Amino acid sequence: MRRPDRLLCLALSLAFLAFSSAGAAEPAMNIVLVMADDVGLGDIGLYHKERTGTEPLAPTPHLDALARAGMRFSDAHSTTALCSPTRYSVMSGNLTYRCYAPWGVWGSFRPTPFKATDATVGRVGQGAGMTTAFLGKWHLGGDYLQKDGKAVYRGADRGDEPLPVDATRCVGGGPRSVGFDYSYTLPCGIQGPLYVAYENGRWSPFADDSELIHYDKQSASDPLFVSDKGPGVGDSAWDTRRIGPLLSSKAVDFMRESTDAGRPFLLYYCSPMVHVPHAPPEEFDGRPVRGQTPSRHLDMMIDLDQQVGRMVAELKRSGQFDNTLFVFTSDNGGLLDGRAKKRGHDSSNGLRGSKNLPYEGGHRVPLFVVWPGRVEAGSTCDRPVAAHDLVATFAAATGQTLGEEQAMDSLNLLPLLLGEGDPTERRPDFLLQGGSHHEVIYRSGSWKLIIQSNYKADRWEPIALFDLEANPTEHEAENLIDRPEHASQVDKMFSRYRELRESGARTAPLGA
Repeated sequence: MRRPDRLLCLALSLAFLAFSSAGAAEPAMNIVLVMADDVGLGDIGLYHKERTGTEPLAPTPHLDALARAGMRFSDAHSTTALCSPTRYSVMSGNLTYRCYAPWGVWGSFRPTPFKATDATVGRVGQGAGMTTAFLGKWHLGGDYLQKDGKAVYRGADRGDEPLPVDATRCVGGGPRSVGFDYSYTLPCGIQGPLYVAYENGRWSPFADDSELIHYDKQSASDPLFVSDKGPGVGDSAWDTRRIGPLLSSKAVDFMRESTDAGRPFLLYYCSPMVHVPHAPPEEFDGRPVRGQTPSRHLDMMIDLDQQVGRMVAELKRSGQFDNTLFVFTSDNGGLLDGRAKKRGHDSSNGLRGSKNLPYEGGHRVPLFVVWPGRVEAGSTCDRPVAAHDLVATFAAATGQTLGEEQAMDSLNLLPLLLGEGDPTERRPDFLLQGGSHHEVIYRSGSWKLIIQSNYKADRWEPIALFDLEANPTEHEAENLIDRPEHASQVDKMFSRYRELRESGARTAPLGA
């Protein structure tokens, strides 16, 4: 496992931080954050069985056990109903409109959206004296040189002809730029159009004889590996089936090396499962995967479950599990799976919508937090929380104080986790976002207002009002947007959303 000069990276990262670690908490705790891709509530076996009373089509015993070992949230949300914008918010603790790409960084070669002063997940870990690692799907842009080496390439990342980019290394804007000492990065996850892995910013070949080629359905070893995102630069030996076992082995190596060296660690593990293309391996650590469920989509849930199982097994083997704050969540809601639906599987677990939609099924996601001896095992929480709350929570757990303009929408959930209070009472404004159709969402108590915008964010129109207490599945017949008796509620919420967005004010109290 190759590492950059840790002292140099740490010095550069800490120089940017505006938060104080003077009160750094108990030494040697670890943090593991696992963010899955396109996993809805109903994709977790435990959630499915609780709702339906039937066994899941894709059992997830490792995830179920993890959920039972800590606190499960029933009203947890990805920041948006899509991948890239959520990833910005999870990393920074900011809502997406605080960066240059509020609808997502949709391009491997676009600039990353982070500022040097942002309190990112990685920088929080470094501020606590942890060794930090980012593994998996990035989807937040980066700096790659043109083939002539004269400038950074900012062109397209897909096309039918070879691109004029030097894809052998990422020279800036990747995980190392936001506080990660070690990284094994898939710039687009498994869906392309960049089918390449990078270790500490340098191309990590899949095979000894790998070449970087124009990767399309003709040159790929299996056309299935090339998704609808199109062809682009790829490793000639790229094999989507290997990704889950490969990434989780990197995670085990990182945790083992850190523990053996006596270093506390923070691991941010972004699994690209269960995003398309669905290419399940035959088996994973002796457990059959391919063909074990009605769909390849659900086969990939078995793959994901095995990844998490590997990491938990290593933490327990090394004696670090009881000393680790372990978080599992997803970047957005689940996928539509017609074949599995006919057999009783619903990724959205009975909610309306799915990935890319502004309804609850698009952004209400699994979230469970395990910290043995600190977070009560088997506990549940029905308070509204979001993935962007994790930055402030990690800072608080490690005794650090954020700056006024850092993680401006991230609520410290530590009191909630430890049973010491309800910080959500201090956040009356709960803002989320839909998907590629440019909807935004404002929650106030049980009221949910969906507002239609556009790419330029210069048009705003309220299009739906739901009372989630009375109508948790958002039946359209009970869309109250045009009911005269609710006009004042719509006006009040719409005005408040516009006020918050235009003022740039914090939506989460500092230090709550």
